Amino acid sequence: MDFNATLVGQLIIVFALVMGCICYYLGRRKTQSPILAGVIGAGLSIVPILGLVYLVVLVLKKDIENAPTVVNG
Repeated sequence: MDFNATLVGQLIIVFALVMGCICYYLGRRKTQSPILAGVIGAGLSIVPILGLVYLVVLVLKKDIENAPTVVNG
């Protein structure tokens, strides 16, 4: 069975982009820095099992509470 290296590379890149978007979306609700969560998710997705483990960690993390805004007036 032959594996085409170009196809495998393209699949990993697409997987990393999708995981980065999913981690960013979860990071908005669960972290103070969603961009960093998305970048870490995309970076770890180069090795797919690490990306999935990071995604599970984000899913299991509790949502952050938004601090109430104080209006002067």
